[in-house]
Amino acid sequence: MFTGIVEELGRVTAVERLGDSCRLTLHGPLVTEDARHGDSIAVNGVCLTVVDTADGAFTADVMAETLHRTGLGALVPGSPVNLERPMVLGGRLGGHLVQGHVDGTGTVLARTPGERWETVRISLPAPLARYVVEKGSITVDGVSLTVVEAGDDFFTVSLIPATLALTTLGAKGPGEPVNLEVDVLAKYTERLLAHGAAAPGAAGAEAPGGPVR
Repeated sequence: MFTGIVEELGRVTAVERLGDSCRLTLHGPLVTEDARHGDSIAVNGVCLTVVDTADGAFTADVMAETLHRTGLGALVPGSPVNLERPMVLGGRLGGHLVQGHVDGTGTVLARTPGERWETVRISLPAPLARYVVEKGSITVDGVSLTVVEAGDDFFTVSLIPATLALTTLGAKGPGEPVNLEVDVLAKYTERLLAHGAAAPGAAGAEAPGGPVR
């Protein structure tokens, strides 16, 4: 699990295409200082497994499903990436619970600058719209953000100076893709409500021997 608080703005140093998968090498001295083979690191919000580390960089394999669901397939050497290590049990939860399992991608539609911040409008895939609510949480390229406005096919977020300076969102322009992960609690709630009526012991549900009286 992650928190959506980016620790480091890293950079892609190599991309090795392997048929329907690829291997990324990413430079990030902070997140690799204690990383070992098999550890997890979130890259633009995608939980990847460390294959190897050397000289402040790590390599990770990206499978076809991940390339299809996320924007990692568009990365090239030199691309900046948001990096975060998993949360530590007992540590502070500065953002919200983030799995690193991207639900889909959106596109930056517009940026509106303020005095020291910016409001960013992002497209929202129809299947994800029901999980996004005003003042709720959403993860954009691995950054935990609060939804300002939630529409049927878009949402807006406000970016503070630290987010603009320390993450990829400071430079993403209109037309560029971003990885989206909705609040997992919303998905679990929907699932429970949809199947709750049929759960054993639920009010109105039939017991093995017949209807509940």
